[in-house]
Amino acid sequence: MTTVRRDEIAEAVGSFERLAVEDPTRKSAAVAVAIVTGDNGPGVLLTRRAAGMRAHAGQWALPGGRLDPGEAAVDAAVRELDEELGLTAPADAVLGLLDDYPTRSGYLITPVVLWLGVAGVLTPNPDEVASVHVVRLTDLDVEPEVVRIPESESPVIRLALFGGYVHAPTAAVLHQFREVALHRRPTRVAHYEQPVWAWQ
Repeated sequence: MTTVRRDEIAEAVGSFERLAVEDPTRKSAAVAVAIVTGDNGPGVLLTRRAAGMRAHAGQWALPGGRLDPGEAAVDAAVRELDEELGLTAPADAVLGLLDDYPTRSGYLITPVVLWLGVAGVLTPNPDEVASVHVVRLTDLDVEPEVVRIPESESPVIRLALFGGYVHAPTAAVLHQFREVALHRRPTRVAHYEQPVWAWQ
């Protein structure tokens, strides 16, 4: 993969015809696919959730959370970036949205793609974030692993990163970002399953 520029990702994501889901039975949430730049090239911020969290403790996650009443997905993603990592996104940071992803735990996640540039010093909130990492776009540009489980007819998606695996929903969102932003392929991911331990 050659070096990816902001304008290329902005054009690819901006022209993507995303699938929005209306489901009042689910809790609306947003995650930030936040692109930062550094000496090793652009990458996406990924966190490890704090061990003391009530749900999904210790899992790999994109910064994000539930929408406040009346809040838009973009505003929620920007707010969560600030609350979790101490990052303020400029007004022109938002490049677009990816498909809504319904989770087994009852959420409807809207991924928001942002270009932050040089992030500066991160200040992770210890109540929510155990650690923060940057996945270089070159490392993200790999084929996912798809496996089957007896509990579901849908395929489980996972990405081999950091010496282990990142699972859905994060893996599904990152895979769609890779397909849309890096290769301009309008790939859908809502059909991908999560591992059973992430269903709660």
